[in-house]
Amino acid sequence: MDAEALYGLGFVLIFVGMLVVLIAFLVLLVSRVKGKAKVKGGGAIIIGPIPIIFGTDKESVKTILLLSLALTLLLLIVFIVLHVMPG
Repeated sequence: MDAEALYGLGFVLIFVGMLVVLIAFLVLLVSRVKGKAKVKGGGAIIIGPIPIIFGTDKESVKTILLLSLALTLLLLIVFIVLHVMPG
């Protein structure tokens, strides 16, 4: 990939991230108007292959744990395909 394609991909990912935040805010706003707003959340910091997971409740932590494990496996597969296999 050339530098222009990577710059374009970076801008697209930033735009998609801002769009996701906007949609989450609108969903929260709509649910608050209906009177049933409940905010739950969590996150993961992945340093190498080790995820550090945090969250507000057990369901969020379980979901983030599964997603971070899937991401770690995906990264390992990509690493093996791109760097270990010849070609």
